[in-house]
Amino acid sequence: MSDNANFVASNAQAKEAQAANDADGAPEIHTHRPVPVKDPVEQGSGETQYCELRAGGTFLAIEATKGMRPIILYAGPDLPGVTASELALLATRQHAPGCASVPLRGSLLNEIGTGISGPSGLIGHRGGHDWALDLRISAVKETALSTIEIHCEDSNIGIQAVHRFMLDPATGLLASNTAIENLTAEEFEVDWCAAMCLPFDPRLSRFLSFTGRWSGEFHIEEVPAFQGSIVRENKAGRTSHDVFPGGLLASPEANETSGLTAAFHLAWSGNHRLRIDRHSDGRGFIQMGEMSFPGEIRLGQGEVYQTPNFLIAWSESGFNGAAHAFHDHLRESVMEPRSLTTTRRVHYNTWEAVYFLHDQDTLIELAEAAANVGAERYVLDDGWFGGRRHDSAGLGDWWVSKDVYPDGLHRLVDKVHELGMDFGLWFEPEMINPDSDLYRAHPDWVLGARGVDAVPFRGQLTLDLTKTAVFDYLFEKIGDIVSEYKIAYIKWDMNRDTNHPSSNGRGAMHLQTQAVYRLLEQLRTAHPELEIESCSSGGGRADFGILRYTDRIWTSDNNDARQRQTIQRGATQFFPLRVLGSHVGPKKCHITGRKFSMAFRVASAVFGHMGMELDLRQESKADLAILKAGIALHKEHRELIHSGRFWRLESAPGTNLVGSVSDDQCEALFSYAKLETELATLPRRIHFVGLDPNMLYRVRMIWPQHNPSISTPSIMDAANLLGKGAIFSGAALMGHGIQPPLTHPDTCLFYHLQSCG
Repeated sequence: MSDNANFVASNAQAKEAQAANDADGAPEIHTHRPVPVKDPVEQGSGETQYCELRAGGTFLAIEATKGMRPIILYAGPDLPGVTASELALLATRQHAPGCASVPLRGSLLNEIGTGISGPSGLIGHRGGHDWALDLRISAVKETALSTIEIHCEDSNIGIQAVHRFMLDPATGLLASNTAIENLTAEEFEVDWCAAMCLPFDPRLSRFLSFTGRWSGEFHIEEVPAFQGSIVRENKAGRTSHDVFPGGLLASPEANETSGLTAAFHLAWSGNHRLRIDRHSDGRGFIQMGEMSFPGEIRLGQGEVYQTPNFLIAWSESGFNGAAHAFHDHLRESVMEPRSLTTTRRVHYNTWEAVYFLHDQDTLIELAEAAANVGAERYVLDDGWFGGRRHDSAGLGDWWVSKDVYPDGLHRLVDKVHELGMDFGLWFEPEMINPDSDLYRAHPDWVLGARGVDAVPFRGQLTLDLTKTAVFDYLFEKIGDIVSEYKIAYIKWDMNRDTNHPSSNGRGAMHLQTQAVYRLLEQLRTAHPELEIESCSSGGGRADFGILRYTDRIWTSDNNDARQRQTIQRGATQFFPLRVLGSHVGPKKCHITGRKFSMAFRVASAVFGHMGMELDLRQESKADLAILKAGIALHKEHRELIHSGRFWRLESAPGTNLVGSVSDDQCEALFSYAKLETELATLPRRIHFVGLDPNMLYRVRMIWPQHNPSISTPSIMDAANLLGKGAIFSGAALMGHGIQPPLTHPDTCLFYHLQSCG
């Protein structure tokens, strides 16, 4: 079998593939009929037909007979040489007492009309009628390399569905979406449409979700084997801090480096729903899609609703294998190429140094200090515009405050450029304060349900970006500032949930999210060198949808170095290090109140898109020297950190082990963070991963700059790890492991491995 889509039939072969279909995954409502694509499969004798996709180590097999319901027979790691017809026979089901007289097989959306037990992936109606949908195949098309479309229609109700399946040839990651079209004159209301109902291997009995809160994102919560349903819903109007749109299913024995795993994610930045159902008949299904408000998705004749992309990656090498597929897919197929080729510049952000107390002399002093320790970008955070002297006023008034900057930002910007840094600026474009000139002039420019009080939230309301006047205002004001001050970078924030997203009486979060995407895209088109960070009270908007239009995620507002180890480890299941903002905070964390050494603060920020967010004037000379050395170390190894293969290692309780290995396996950098004391006398050995077992490596400890062992002699002395190091084989380092020194908690060690023959 080739990596292209293979249409398997007893009486027909696939014809020439058609033009590539747009696969960006952004859900759209179209007001026109899609242009038909030539059907490459000539259905004939009524015999069962199948279509297959094989690419990147993944196999997708679908029963796809014209006039029948489409059935996913298999989706998972490749089964070399296996055919769809073979799988169909192996999965033969039979009547069981107490059940329907014939086995119910469902379809790609398990519509109500199929009769299958459990929730449907498509719920819609016309004023309470035409709800028992039953979609049957009308055509199967190959539209691009490793891409198929299955066209279905319910001619009785007048609804058409187009199911798209796109296998990434490099990673095997599957992207799937569904488009629903109304074919009749009477309006059709879509209450729920999943990208698909994906059957999963019953061996995947564990569910690992990603949850948390503000300043505590990306924490993993495991649900053991269960019967019934798990439903996770988010209607915050953003990805959210507590209901990340994704998770993992894993076999009982799966861990970071081995075992069967499936990772999944919805590439969408608005409201969403995940449900996992385990039926009493032994089958299980995953559904993911956009969660809409009542009446939000209503289709006139010829109008189409398309779901966001549902992304799935399978691995037989544990959680890391699935993470690698997502990392590679993001880099190769989602983000703009310039985001991958541009060096990730070290940031200095002013927020935790000055908050709203903007003073030009102070800000220039901080710029000089930042440049001295190695910063390459200076980001002026909140407080520079309108009447924004505190967090309850000024949002929406996007002009430089004359009270603080009587001559504009030119003096500060010019100084930053003179120091060799580029200049970044904070915006929160989607929000408005009632105490603002913009709101006083346009109180009708906000989202809100009629007769319902707005939920108090940071003294903010959400602007209605679906209104052309609002969209144009923001594009003009932001664009003018970017042009005037040669802004290289925008920190794009969103600091509240949108609870009642109504525009003109209709639910509008679907269109609002699309408008955010469009505004970001137009700004980047107008300013091709502009980089944009997605911040939403930290990691509240982190997904593959927003990363089509941005360059970086602000992982968390929490710069507590110990908690950052956990937050960043969780985030790496889906996001590579080069997009995860990671900053050195002040000695005393303003969120947790804990204090940490500069060496530990630096070490917790190196593995990511590194930056600083502290008042450098308050740090000692000794600590500034450590910070400068840490930034230099990051720059020396940032290509390896950002472009190498990232690994999460199995970690003993109270430790965090991660690393990055070059593509040729000749160089590696591993971080070993000790976060708590252990019960054992000595810490567990480190078993490195990702190395070439036949290669020899010189191992050195390159951070911290002193011997961290609390007693001597130790392996630090025996192997001269702070000096020339020692040489070990890859097989020994992975199979036997290396004993770390005994250290105090909140200590982080970097091991550098370099091949030497």
